[in-house]
Amino acid sequence: MTERYELSKERIEEIVTEAEGLCVYGPFFVSVSRYVKGLLSIYEDIKVNGPIGNKSLEELRKRNDFLYGPIYPEAVKASLIKESDVFYEGYDKSFLNPDYAYKMYGETGTYLSAVFAEIFGMIPYVFEGDIEEIEIRTELLLEIYGTVKNACEDGEEVKSDTFKDILYYYVFDYTEDESLKRINKQLTIDNAYANKIIENYDLSDVRTLYAFGEYVGKSEEETFKAVAALDEKDIETMSRTFTEGFKKGFVVSKKDLSKKKTVNLRYRLGFERVAKEAIKQFRSMGLESVIYRAGYDIFSRTGIFKPGYYGGLANPQFDEDHKEDMSLVLDGHLVTRRIEGIKAAYEELKKEAEEWAGPACMEIFGEDSFVPAECAHAARYGSKKQELITDYRRKSSEITNEYIKREERSFTIIAWPVPAIGNYDEILKEIITVNTLPTDKYQAIHQALIDALDKSDHIHVVGTNGNKTDLKVKLADLKNPDKETKYENCLADVNIPVGEVFTSPVLKGTDGVLHVKEVFLNDLKFKNIELEIRDGKIAKYTCTNYEDEEKNKGFIEENLLFHHPTLPVGEAAIGTNTYAYALAKKYDIFNKLPILIAEKMGPHFAFGDTCYSQEESVKVFNPDGKEMIAKENGEPYTYCHTDITIPYDELGLLEAVTYDGERIKLLENGRFVLKGCEELNIPLGQ
Repeated sequence: MTERYELSKERIEEIVTEAEGLCVYGPFFVSVSRYVKGLLSIYEDIKVNGPIGNKSLEELRKRNDFLYGPIYPEAVKASLIKESDVFYEGYDKSFLNPDYAYKMYGETGTYLSAVFAEIFGMIPYVFEGDIEEIEIRTELLLEIYGTVKNACEDGEEVKSDTFKDILYYYVFDYTEDESLKRINKQLTIDNAYANKIIENYDLSDVRTLYAFGEYVGKSEEETFKAVAALDEKDIETMSRTFTEGFKKGFVVSKKDLSKKKTVNLRYRLGFERVAKEAIKQFRSMGLESVIYRAGYDIFSRTGIFKPGYYGGLANPQFDEDHKEDMSLVLDGHLVTRRIEGIKAAYEELKKEAEEWAGPACMEIFGEDSFVPAECAHAARYGSKKQELITDYRRKSSEITNEYIKREERSFTIIAWPVPAIGNYDEILKEIITVNTLPTDKYQAIHQALIDALDKSDHIHVVGTNGNKTDLKVKLADLKNPDKETKYENCLADVNIPVGEVFTSPVLKGTDGVLHVKEVFLNDLKFKNIELEIRDGKIAKYTCTNYEDEEKNKGFIEENLLFHHPTLPVGEAAIGTNTYAYALAKKYDIFNKLPILIAEKMGPHFAFGDTCYSQEESVKVFNPDGKEMIAKENGEPYTYCHTDITIPYDELGLLEAVTYDGERIKLLENGRFVLKGCEELNIPLGQ
């Protein structure tokens, strides 16, 4: 591999100047080869001096600019250590932008942009010293270049199908190896790159952030410094809430944690001190923390939603534009090949899969919202290939659940603000309070709500203050009311903070309109989202993100329906965390809160699978001893679940309607009116 690397490096250096006279494609290859030359220079520097060495913070920032400059929204001059300055013109004129590449080269430009994106995906491997991953991408570029050079010299037209074939066989040939590597990183601490940094580097030195190979911007530096300034008690509390929540997930569902040896720790750069303390606390439970990097390449890229650890987003538009590059080559044979690779990987890692306890996720919030611009030539699956990718995801999930049984694993999720939210010291302290509210008080309040709901045939929800919601939600029937319940009493175990009761509604009889004036779903802003529900499924939909109605529908299809023709209502819940709502109102941060907290601030409805997806057989009991029986809706799995919350100030009425027609008001004009729930109004009054 080293010999192949040296040969590739030599050829890349030749292309930097040779490609200048290469017909119309010269500018592309000059740009990409110059970038690869810089990557290889950084790789060799890290091999000798480590990812930080004795470099100053300013030098590390300049290196960061070189690495991520090609996707910066604005023009920038980036410097390499001991290399000449490089000028990037901004994403609008970058070959990593599919629209710009198409403008320059037509359909072939779409494939060249995807190839450049795959080269860009070398960054993690440069830092981790993975010469094999570096080399296969370098050789991909050289094959593309050789093909174009020969065609140009022979005066022949370069066709997009030629690039498609090269990219296809690149994916086809390496997909099995990539699956094994990826799954190994998710399940084991073999060569755990991030763990070594977190446990061994100076977490008071902001330069440590630049050791990961992720993008580091102002937000990441400020977060790191703010967290570094917290006292040990705060760090211990933040971590303890998180790790104990994970442990409680096993306790409340009567799952055996003693059989597990690893937990997947996911977080965003800047919270290394919290992560280090979590590693320590999980280790005391007998669990080693597996910290794997979010997907970076065509095999694993997922847009701005990034399972794993990751840094800042240098330009989320790039992540959105390339999240479906796999569509350029996907066909039935490739789906089969990828599924076989995943199956083989899990078979090889069978023991490790059995010992994996699940993910423990720390999310962040507070940054400005992102509404993607339209990229007309970004690769997209379309209707035919959407069936293929849906089939792939279904089969992949089934294999994962075969080796990592859902009934034997759990999860936990918590969210922390970053300095961009403003008033950081105050808000961080407040969020620590939100995430540690006493569950015993909420247990009793929730029980009052559940007692009323268990007597009811359906609930009726009506909006106010411009909210057009008018929705009837049919509830499951109880066969034995003395031992069964329709709603789960959720008390901040896996889902932190405390503050909801939820159920899986009956689809037939669930009808009406759900409307919210502004909501953030998967970090994307939806304006005036309006869904018409018929028999528990989305029948019509719109929003006002764009002036063009087709764009609005397309935005919902891609980011809520995830290309399904429709989705069922998988969850109906009542959020009770009025403390969080009052906090959001005080600091005017409604548009900055994650769904994890926002869903607790009013009634919310999730579209897709139920909360018990693929765990319907696992018995769940509330603190009063009653078994939760409303766990399925009879629909095939959709492998998605997206919550939409009606905030209290848009809620006119939420009432439970009994079988004999009695109407029990639970909330009216944004306040709880059911007896036993009055205490929830105190934060709202304040």
